[in-house]
Parts: sequence; structure tokens; C-alpha cells
Amino acid sequence: MSESSAEAVAAVASAGNWRRATGIAGAAIGVVAAGAAAGVAIERLTVGRGMRQKARLALDSAGPYGSLRGMPGKARSDDGTELYYEVDDVEPEGGPAPRRRRLFGRKAPAPVTVVFSHGYCLSQDSWHFQRAALRGVVRTVHWDQRSHGRSERGVAQVQDGVPVDIEQLGRDLKAVIDATVPEGPIVLVGHSMGGMTVMALADQYPELIRDRVVAVALVGTSSGKLGEVNFGLPVAGVNAVRRVLPGVLKALGQRAELVERGRRATADLFAGIIKRYSFASRDVDPAVARFAERMIEATPIDVVAEYYPAFADHDKTEALAHFAQLPVLVLAGVKDLVTPSEHSEAIADLLPDAELVLVPDAGHLVMLEHPEVVTDRLADLLTRAGAVPAGATVGGYGSSTAQPG
Repeated sequence: MSESSAEAVAAVASAGNWRRATGIAGAAIGVVAAGAAAGVAIERLTVGRGMRQKARLALDSAGPYGSLRGMPGKARSDDGTELYYEVDDVEPEGGPAPRRRRLFGRKAPAPVTVVFSHGYCLSQDSWHFQRAALRGVVRTVHWDQRSHGRSERGVAQVQDGVPVDIEQLGRDLKAVIDATVPEGPIVLVGHSMGGMTVMALADQYPELIRDRVVAVALVGTSSGKLGEVNFGLPVAGVNAVRRVLPGVLKALGQRAELVERGRRATADLFAGIIKRYSFASRDVDPAVARFAERMIEATPIDVVAEYYPAFADHDKTEALAHFAQLPVLVLAGVKDLVTPSEHSEAIADLLPDAELVLVPDAGHLVMLEHPEVVTDRLADLLTRAGAVPAGATVGGYGSSTAQPG
């Protein structure tokens, strides 16, 4: 988008006409989600707005997803940003986590810790099913990326206007590891942007990968060339999005309060967009779909705008070499429109010993859409890495499929 176009959008917003500003945002996003918008239009013919609002409130109050909590803490990144994390320790039944025993005057080896990194516009709660399944089986760390979830807004971004980049996220992950896993073996798990974060960590701290990481899982992610993703659109639509979306997001990010009101006013349209680009199967539990909506809705528009340019610059193909000697799981939904499964196949091509799992009828949020597949393959990875004993069984991981009433 040209500078003059961005100024025009800002002028509309500054005039206080939030409906028109929202219309501009809707037009840009609508290009990406034409199919979703059509589906919402059909729904409007059969379900009243008030009923839809009541349904959302009912799902919000009853849905168990995202309710799991662990021991909270905060790590501080290199620019001073406070990063929120939670630790789920392995606890014996009926008691607190045991202290590490001493063997012949020395402490026993530290247990394996699995560190989960979430994706763009999500939070640590996006791993709900996997977290539930692994509780009591292995020590886990879940954290919110800067400006997401319960973590602080990026200090460098707010105070100094420094653009966020994937390298910064790698340093953030290092700060979380230093705070939560100062010693002992680590398994790194990343979804989408979280997978890119894991790659950035490896790029900047190869000695950490060599000395302490025992396995890696990369879910629905990419090592580069995200600028070539077509979002399931024809060429003309893709070109339009690439041309205008960065400028539109930047302009709208400068009028965040105004745009947030517009997002609330067009909740139905955004719900359709989110569902189209999160899931592929038709029978996803409405409570799971609403859970995904809530996480994405909670990401302020200025944070959305702040992060977007970083993905076009992301290229961590060479960093994958640091995982070559490790057990690696590469998993993706076949119908992922955000980070297409071809990107996971490209990663697996560079890591020929990795396990490549392509999940049919799955979209970008595969760990919520098909939790049984993701949890099963992750449990197998942990067994191969020695993080859990062979024959151990994980807990119930539930289902994201809508159940008959």
C-alpha cells in the first residue's frame, strides 16, 4: 500500500467514522476470506444476531478449553519485556512434586522438560489438549509470546518502535528456558510462529541445541518463503492482498481502539474468517471453534499489524541443520491455508530422518482440530527421546469433534 493510501485510511479513522474504517479493514480481510463471508451471509438468513450472541456467551461460559493452569512465573527478555509462563511439574498422586534425590552425594539427573511455543494471534492455551494429556507424565512449560496472552507488550516495540522479528522471538524463548529449565534435557515443541521461534533459537544458540535438546516437534510451521503463500485464493486475490494488507494493517494498528470496536461490531464475519483459516473438517466442536475465536480476538489489531511483516522476512532454512541428529516430528494439516503442508514437506526433505505426518482433513490449528493425532505422535516422539518410559500412556486428550446432542 502506498504512503498516501495509508494516510487516507488514517484520515478516515481520525475523523471518527469508525464504521468506514472498519469497512476498509473488512474489505482487505474479506479478500482473504470471501468464502467465509459467504458462509456467514447464509447463516444470517437462518439464525438471528441475538441468538448468535447468546450462543457465543453460552460457549464462553461452558467451554473447558483453556482452563488449565500451572505454576506461574515471568521471564525477562533481553529488551526488558516480561514473558509469562506456567510450569506443569510431574507430581506423584496425592502429593507435591518430589525434590530431586541425591545419588552418592550428587543430585539425580534433571527430568526432561517439554517447552511449548504457540503461534501467531494465539496463546499458550492453544496446546490445551496436549497439556491435559501430558499432565503427570512429563514436566512441561507453556509460555505466551511477547504481546500475546498474559505476556507484556514488547518493550522494544512500544518504547523504541523497533519492528518485531523472528530473531527476537528466539531470544525470548531462550529467556524462558533460562528461567524455567536452567539445567537438564529439553524437548522443543512449536506451532506455526512457535516453530519459527524454535528455529530462531537454534540459529542463535546452536550450543544449546547440541548440549541439551533431545527432540523437536514442528507443527504447522515453515522455514521460509511465506511470502509465496496464496491463502487458497486465485492469483488476482493473492496479489491484491499482498499489495494492500501490510499498509492497511499498519494504518489500522495506529487507530487500535477504533478498530477494536469495529471488530466487535462485525464479530460474525470474523468468526467465519477464523473458522475458515483454522479448521478444515466440518464437524469441529462449536466450543473448540469458539475457543479459537476467543484467542484470536484477544490479540489487539496493533499487535497483529506489528507482527505481520516479520513473516515475509523469515528464513531459517539453514538453522534446520542443527536438528539433524535429533528425533524430529514434522506434522501439518493437509488443508492448512496459512502454512501449507508443502512447507512441512520441505522441512522434512532437509531432515530426512524426521517423522513426517500429514493429517488429512486438517487445517492450521491441527492440534485443536485433531488432538488425538497430534498427541499420539508427540507421545511417541517423547518416548523415542527418552522423555517418558516406553509403554507409558498419556492421559485422555478428549476430542474436538462435535458430539450428538
